[in-house]
Amino acid sequence: MKRNPMTLRGAERLRGELKRLKSEDRPNVIKAIAEARSHGDLSENAEYHAAREQQGFIEGRIAELEAKLSTADIIDVAQLATNGKVVFGATVDLEAEEDGKKVTYTIVGEEEADIREARIAITSPIARALIGKSEGDVVDVAAPSGTRSYEIVAVRYE
Repeated sequence: MKRNPMTLRGAERLRGELKRLKSEDRPNVIKAIAEARSHGDLSENAEYHAAREQQGFIEGRIAELEAKLSTADIIDVAQLATNGKVVFGATVDLEAEEDGKKVTYTIVGEEEADIREARIAITSPIARALIGKSEGDVVDVAAPSGTRSYEIVAVRYE
């Protein structure tokens, strides 16, 4: 079985979502199904069909989260001996060489990556370029728009 690296924070986020789905969302949809059933003819009952569809989504997400957590290799970056190097779970402040634009990324497992929250997958081109580098290093990243150079301004382990 393939193990998937995951940060401690990412695992806690998934566990929280799983708990909410099981303790709140699932019971609520079961109540909604029971309520819709009491209204009679199920073949023309839109509330019933919508609640059943919602139940399918909830059960699917629960199964997905349980599978992700069962294969997770949870890594607590605060416990790693990193010597200032960029490693899995590190938060890295970068400055673009061309225009001085600053960006910050946290390197996480594929299951918890979310570019809107500046969490990039360990398998992404920028993360692969950063791994093993230190503060002050300049890295070249092959992007769809061409190669970009970034200076590593700071490396944190949160």
